[in-house]
Amino acid sequence: MALTGPPEAIPGREDPPDRSPAARTRLSTVFAILAISPLMRLAALRYAVPPGLPSRSGCDACGAPVGLTHPWPALGPAARCGQCGARVGPPPATVELVVLAAAVLLALAGPPGGALPALIWWLGWTIPAIIVDLAVHRLPDRLTVPAAAGTWLLLGVAALDADPGHWLRAVIGGAGLAFFFASTAVLLGRRGFGLGDAKMALSVGALLGWYGWPVLLFGLVLTFGLSALVSLGLLATRRANWSTHLPFGPFLLLGTTAALLLTT
Repeated sequence: MALTGPPEAIPGREDPPDRSPAARTRLSTVFAILAISPLMRLAALRYAVPPGLPSRSGCDACGAPVGLTHPWPALGPAARCGQCGARVGPPPATVELVVLAAAVLLALAGPPGGALPALIWWLGWTIPAIIVDLAVHRLPDRLTVPAAAGTWLLLGVAALDADPGHWLRAVIGGAGLAFFFASTAVLLGRRGFGLGDAKMALSVGALLGWYGWPVLLFGLVLTFGLSALVSLGLLATRRANWSTHLPFGPFLLLGTTAALLLTT
């Protein structure tokens, strides 16, 4: 029996690409993010209360507890109390749709390299924080601080296999952006950014700074540009006036995500 070598490539036809480890990682990322969507809904439900009030622990209508021991259907897309049927927490399917969109974007066009776990961690905490910000105009410390701490830690781990300059740039970017936001809160009061925005900026500046100063600048331009466009639209339609305070957290999330998807 004759021995033959590997088959020759047929001209005009490309061999099917192998599923790379990176592709498998992105696919597992999608399922992991979707799996924790009930936890994100729980976080948004608990902390979407005005400042000074205790965290929500159950249904506002009947007082039935909602938590990991009593998750359904309150922590599902239906967002309904299992006892009285009243709506609980964010509107039905909103959290799940945002999580699904984030998972699909990460799978199709997420940034490469070791910083991907930091971005996933950041999204896991920031998505419920943004939902809270939209509801009651505040970014809870219990969401922004873990987001920043985990992001910095995971970027530090990624720096072990990368140029140390990435980590230094991330630290400077996060600290500098947070200092700028906090300065406006102290000097301008309600006309400036909130301290919650400053704490969120710790992770935003680190993520964008990791990929370079141009990426950080581009992310800020997108963030402030989106904020300006929405503000002008609300003014033009008379749905807001010059003294209306808009939550800035959603623009930080959108600007950061868009900058990373478009530049990395």
